[in-house]
Amino acid sequence: MTPLELADDALVAAQRLSEWVSRAPTLEEDVALANIALDQLGVARLYLQSLGDEDALAYGRSDAEFRNCQLVELPLGPSRGDLDFGWTIVWLLFLSAAQKIRYTQLAAAGDEIAAKAVKESSYHLDHALEWTVRLGDGTEESHLRAQAALDELWPYSHELTEGIREEWLSVVEPVLAKATLAVPSTTWAPSGGRNGQHTEHLSYLLAEMQSLHRAHPGVMW
Repeated sequence: MTPLELADDALVAAQRLSEWVSRAPTLEEDVALANIALDQLGVARLYLQSLGDEDALAYGRSDAEFRNCQLVELPLGPSRGDLDFGWTIVWLLFLSAAQKIRYTQLAAAGDEIAAKAVKESSYHLDHALEWTVRLGDGTEESHLRAQAALDELWPYSHELTEGIREEWLSVVEPVLAKATLAVPSTTWAPSGGRNGQHTEHLSYLLAEMQSLHRAHPGVMW
């Protein structure tokens, strides 16, 4: 993956996770998700800084210029409006497993930013793993919600894990088995995010994220 792809995955993920601030099911989880969002933002900033002006790259590009995978731009709930905690946890499991694998590989190759991100991604994965098992193997309602999330998000995992699919499966599938969740059999695999082809959801997300910069270009706080 390129630094821009890594940065955009993390930046868009941070924006999505920030939607949970003050809305998580418990105060502890509110803090946890906020911290994960900040970790994602920190990695995004480091990679963007390595490429040029981080503000211009974050706030000055259109959706077609972003190189994130489509998974990270999807709303964190099945109604495409309401947040769903189980949905978010499955989403985070997919993302954090992929990021940990990539950061570990890049760190071994001398990428200093990735080396800093490995520890954080390990925490994100542990957090998602624990909750996936608790929800999947919990109540009937939590199991149904987790399975529904898994069924809809699974196709988007293909683009996320391009080049590391087998290693990613070796991490994720045992978690799903422990959570009594069934791996979907669908072969549909939407893609295009790495080439600037995104869902409509990224346009709405960027409109919110970039609104202040667009209204006051060049402002310093």
